[in-house]
Amino acid sequence: MALNPGTKLGQYEIIAPLGAGGMGEVYRARDAQLGRDVAIKVLPSALATDPDRLRRFEQEARAAAALNHPNILAVYQMGTHEGAPYLVSELLEGSTLREQLLRGPVPVRKAVDYGIQTARGLAAAHEKGIVHRDLKPENLFVTKDGRIKILDFGLARLTNHPQVLEEGSPTLTQGTEAGVVLGTVGYMSPEQVRGQPADARADLFALGAILYEMLTGKRAFHKPTAPETMSAILNEDPPATSQIVPSVPPAMQRVVQRCLEKNPEQRFHSASDLAFALEALSDAGSAATGTFAVSRPRSSWKWLAAAVIALAVIAAVTFWLTRTPPSPVVESIVQLTNDAQTKTGTMEADASRVYFDEGTEGSFRIAQVSVNGGQTGEISTSVLNPIIAGLTADGSSLLALSGGFIPEHETMWLVPLPVGQARRLGDTDVLNARMFPDGRLLYLTRAGVFTASKDGSNPRKLEELSKYQDMPRPSPDGKRLAEIVDDEKTKNWMIEEARADGTGMHPLVQWREGLPARICCLRWSGDSRYLLFRSYTEGRWDLWALSRQKSFLGRAPDPVRLTNGPMSFTSCVGSRDSKQVFAVGELLRGELHHYDEKSHQFIPFLGGISAVDPTFSQDGKWVAYQLYPEHTLWRSRSDGTERLQLTYPPTAVGFARISPDGTKVAFSDNSAKVFVVSMNGGSLQKLADSAVAPDWSPDGNLLAITSPSGDFFKSRVIDLRDGSVSDVPDSQGTLGPWFASQETLIATRNDQSKFVRYDFKTRKWSDLVASPEKFVNWETSPDFKYFIYSTGGNNPTAFRIRLPDGKPETLASLKDFRVLDAEDTGPSLSVAPDDSILVTRDIGTQEVYAISVKWP
Repeated sequence: MALNPGTKLGQYEIIAPLGAGGMGEVYRARDAQLGRDVAIKVLPSALATDPDRLRRFEQEARAAAALNHPNILAVYQMGTHEGAPYLVSELLEGSTLREQLLRGPVPVRKAVDYGIQTARGLAAAHEKGIVHRDLKPENLFVTKDGRIKILDFGLARLTNHPQVLEEGSPTLTQGTEAGVVLGTVGYMSPEQVRGQPADARADLFALGAILYEMLTGKRAFHKPTAPETMSAILNEDPPATSQIVPSVPPAMQRVVQRCLEKNPEQRFHSASDLAFALEALSDAGSAATGTFAVSRPRSSWKWLAAAVIALAVIAAVTFWLTRTPPSPVVESIVQLTNDAQTKTGTMEADASRVYFDEGTEGSFRIAQVSVNGGQTGEISTSVLNPIIAGLTADGSSLLALSGGFIPEHETMWLVPLPVGQARRLGDTDVLNARMFPDGRLLYLTRAGVFTASKDGSNPRKLEELSKYQDMPRPSPDGKRLAEIVDDEKTKNWMIEEARADGTGMHPLVQWREGLPARICCLRWSGDSRYLLFRSYTEGRWDLWALSRQKSFLGRAPDPVRLTNGPMSFTSCVGSRDSKQVFAVGELLRGELHHYDEKSHQFIPFLGGISAVDPTFSQDGKWVAYQLYPEHTLWRSRSDGTERLQLTYPPTAVGFARISPDGTKVAFSDNSAKVFVVSMNGGSLQKLADSAVAPDWSPDGNLLAITSPSGDFFKSRVIDLRDGSVSDVPDSQGTLGPWFASQETLIATRNDQSKFVRYDFKTRKWSDLVASPEKFVNWETSPDFKYFIYSTGGNNPTAFRIRLPDGKPETLASLKDFRVLDAEDTGPSLSVAPDDSILVTRDIGTQEVYAISVKWP
C-alpha cells in the first residue's frame, strides 16, 4: 500500500517516500504535535496477513522501543492505518554502511570508530537481554555526523537473562527453536548456521565479519552459493586482513580474528569487552602520533632501560617455551565431483588424479577424477568388488582388495593405471592391507601384522605391532608407521607411532576430556608432518589433524579440528604436495521404499521415511526401524502412528528384530553387543558380547547370532530361558544365521558365495543356493514363508526362496536403484508384512572435495 504526500496517520503527515527499509516502505513524515520530522515504516496490508511478517514487524518495534541508546535507532510509536501496521522512529540523514562499502574499504581509523559505536549499541541491547541476530552492513546506518545507528531488530531474541541464552528462554521470536537457521548468509555465526540457539556472542561474530569487510573491502565469507558460504563459516578462516591491506595493524587483526572464532567460548566475552579492545586500539593510535618529553636522571634512565630489556627477554623466552604451536587453517573447500554416486572406502591421490571407490558393498568399482575437478571416470578392472588399499609412489598402480560384504578373507591385487591386467599379490587372505612408498606390502591377518615384498612373497611378522590386532598406516616418507589403538587399561583410544620395521612403538596422543570419543581411519599429510583422522560427533564425521612436532619442552600438541559440519567427511587422503586434503563429503539421507510386483516399481513406504532395517511383528501391526543416519531405534504402528524412540546415543543400532509375540526388540550395536528392549521403551538388557545380527526363533525362546571365531565367524544360539549361549555344531565359517523355522537356520559361508541350511534334528548342514556374485544381505520374511536375499556384482538383484523348500525366484533388479549402503548393516534389504521387499533409496549426496589447508 503506497502512501501519498499529505496522507495523515494520526498526528503524522506523510511528506515523501524514502524507499524500502527492511520489511516495509519508509516515508518522511511530520509530527504535528512535536513539530519535528520523523520516519515511518509501513508494513503493506498484503504482508500484514502473513503471521510471521507481522510478528517480526511487531518484534522490531518492541525490541527497539525497549532500548534507549545513541547508537540504536529510536522508536517512538507503533500504530495501524487501514489494516497496515506502521512504525514511527527518528529520522536519519546519511547512508547505510553497505552504501559506503560499495565505494571500497573504510580507513582503519574510521573502521575502529564505527566498530566502537556498534559494540556500544550491542552492549546496551545485550544488557536488556536482546540479541540482534541479523547484524550486517545494511542494518548499520551512518549519519551525516558520523554516528552509527543499529537498525532492524526483526530477528532479535529477547531473554530474561542477558548475555547467555538457553534454548527454553522466553523470546520475542516465536518459532525460532534450535534447528531453525536465522540470519543473513555471510554474517551468521557458526551456531546460527547449525540452527542452534544464538546468544550475544553471535552478534560479536557478525560484527567481526563487518569489521573485516570495512578493513578489506571484501566479505569474510562469500562463496558462489549459500550452502558453500555456510560451509565456509563452519570450516574456513578468511585470509588475514593484513594479507589484503598491509596497513592494518596486527592488534586490529587479532581483534577481528577473535570475533570470528568458530567456538563462541573463544570470542570476546561481551560487546563491552570488544568495545574496550577497540577503544584501546584507538587510544594507541592517538598516542602514536603524540609527543612525550619527560626528563629523568641519566643513571636512572640506564637502570630502567636495562630492567625493561631484561623483563622483555624473560617474557619472550617464556612465551617461546610455553606457546601453543600454531594450528592448521582451512582456507577453502572446493567440490571436485558431481556424479551423484555412492562413495566409500579408502582414497588415494597422486599429483594429478584422485582415486576412490563408488557403488555399494559387493558392487564396488574404482573411479577417478582430476585434482582440479571435472568428469568422473571408471578404472576398468577384472578384480571383483575392488576396494582401494594403496597407491604406488610413481602412481602407476593401485593396491586393491577383493572380498565380500564382511572383510574376513580378502585377496590382494595390483591394478595397473590407467589400464592393464590386474595381478594377484601372494596367496594369503588378509583382513586389510597397505603399501609402503617403495611398493612393499603391509597387511593384517588374524595372526598379526606382516610385511612382504612387492609381489607378496617373503612375509615377515612385526611382533611388536601384532599384539594390537590393528592395521597401521605407513608414512609417505616410508620411515614410520602409525595407527589408532584402544588402551587396554582405560578402554580409550590412543594414536601410536613406530618405526617402519614395527619397533619403538610409543604414544603420540591419547583421549582426554574435550577430545572426541570415537575416531578412526588414520592418514598422513603428504609431507609426513601431520596425521589426519576423522571423529564421529553429533551424527557426522569431522576431519582432525595431529602435528608430530612437539614443543621445546617436549609437550605433545593437541589434535586440531579441521572441519566442523554441516557436511560429514568420511574417506580422506593428503595430496602429494601437502597443500590439500581430498575427502568425501556427504549429506546423509535415505528414503524407504517397497517393491510393487504388479507395477514393477519402487514405491515410498511409511511416507518415504529416512530409515533402514525395518522389522515387523508377526501380525503386521507394528514395525521397528533405525532412523538414518542417527541409527537410533524407533517403533510405531505399521501406518506410522504412535512413534516411540527406544534407544538413544551413544548407542548406534546395527540390526534389529521384533520378537514373535511383538513385545520386545533384539538388536546389536556398533560395539558388537546384543541387547533386548521392550517395545514400550525402558532400559536395555545386554544378552551377549562379541555378537551381531540377532534373530528370533518362531517360539521366541532362542536368538541366533554371529560371533567371531579365530580367522572365521561361527553361528551361535542364545537360549533366553536360562541365558546360555551355545555354538551351532560345525558352524565354523558361517555368518548371519536366520531362523527359517523352529528347526532350521539359514546362513552364508564366509566368502558369501553360498547359502547353507542347518537342521536342528539331524544336526547337519546342507547347501541351499550358490551364486558367483557375492550375497550382500538376506532375511526371512516375518511369516517364515520366504527367504529373501540380494547379490552384488555388476547387476545387483533381489531374490527369494519359498520355504521350507523351493528354487530361487528373481524379484527385482537393483542395478538402477541407488540402494543405501548403511554403516554396520550394509545395502538395505527387508521384508514387509505382505512379503514385498523393502529397500532404502540413497537420496543423500556423496562427492569428493578438495580442502585447501594452510599448515604452520
